[in-house]
Amino acid sequence: MKLNIVYEDSYILVVEKPPKVPSQRDKTNDMDMLSMIKEHIKICYPKARNPYVGLVHRLDRPVGGLMIFAKTKEANANLSEQIRNKSLKKEYYAVVCGESDEKSGTFRDYLLKTGRINMSKVVSKENKNAKEAILEYEVIDRVNTNEDGILSLVKINLKTGRHHQIRVQFSNANMPLWGDNKYNKRFVKMKGYTQIALWAKSIEFIHPKDKRVCKFELKPHNEYPFSLFVD
Repeated sequence: MKLNIVYEDSYILVVEKPPKVPSQRDKTNDMDMLSMIKEHIKICYPKARNPYVGLVHRLDRPVGGLMIFAKTKEANANLSEQIRNKSLKKEYYAVVCGESDEKSGTFRDYLLKTGRINMSKVVSKENKNAKEAILEYEVIDRVNTNEDGILSLVKINLKTGRHHQIRVQFSNANMPLWGDNKYNKRFVKMKGYTQIALWAKSIEFIHPKDKRVCKFELKPHNEYPFSLFVD
C-alpha cells in the first residue's frame, strides 16, 4: 500500500488515510497507518532504528481522509494540547440519506459508548457515563437519486471527538450516513459491500515548532456517492 504524504517536515506528517485501514494496529493485524508511517521513516532515515511516531488523533477504520502524526514527543504533546483546547480544527464531508429542514445547524447530544458491541448511542444528559458531543453542519447540496432517494452532502465542523460521533448524531437526527452498516438500518445487512460516505476533508492547527497556522485540504475520491457532488 503506497503512503500518500500531503506534507512532511522534521516535526509532523500529514497523510491520507485510505478507507478501511486502521489508524493503529488492532486485533485484525491488518496493515495500519501508524506502522506505515514508522516504516516510511525507517526507509527515509535508515539511521533511525526505532523512530518516534505519535498518534495525535484517530479516524474510524471505515473513514478516509487527512490525519496528522507527530515525529517528536514535543510535537505530539503540543498537538494533543491543541486538541484539548479545541484550537486544532477538523472538517468532514458526509453524504447522508435524507435532507435537513435547515441549511445549517448544530447537534448537541450526550453519547454513551457500549464497548461490547463497539457502538455509541444518544442518551439522557443525566446519565453519569455520558459525554457531551457537539458538531456544526452545513448542507452543501442534495440530489434525488433513483436508487437511494434524496442524498445530501454536508460539511461538518467537529467540536468534540467522541466515539462514532458523526455517525451517531446524524442517525439520531434521521439522516444516517450512506453506507453505514452500524447506524443506518438499510445497510446493516450489507457489511463489507459498501463504504461509509464520511471523509476527513481538512485539518487546521498551529505548527508545533514555528507557530505558523497550517491548513491542509483533500477532496474525497471520485467514487459514489461523493461523485454525485464533488468534481
